[in-house]
Amino acid sequence: MPGDTDPVRLLAGMDPVLHLDRYVFVSVPELPEGLAPLVTVREDEGLSAVVTADDADAHGLPGAFPCAGITLRVASALEAVGFLAVITRALADAGIGTNPVAGFHHDHLFVPWERRDEAMAVLRDLAGMS
Repeated sequence: MPGDTDPVRLLAGMDPVLHLDRYVFVSVPELPEGLAPLVTVREDEGLSAVVTADDADAHGLPGAFPCAGITLRVASALEAVGFLAVITRALADAGIGTNPVAGFHHDHLFVPWERRDEAMAVLRDLAGMS
């Protein structure tokens, strides 16, 4: 099912959900056996992965950027213009850095763990949910 491209509908319907796990970013040549990442990106320097902090510790992997994952449950089209720009700008205006990742069906945000509740408030406000 193709997603929506209308920025007004996307923002109003983004329905952000905060994941309970604490995540970290790791870089490995290949995924260790038994590691189940939430996100992977192949780069020239190796495989970047977003994994739970507990999984990183269990596999002896040094993690960077302890963060919370937020899924925007609206079905956004991959060709939607400006949706994530508005969101990342609102978070930036609140002083919250974010690492966005587009999935096939939804967009995902990784924000500093200690700012997760504040990030959710910004997103709810942006969606008119507050």
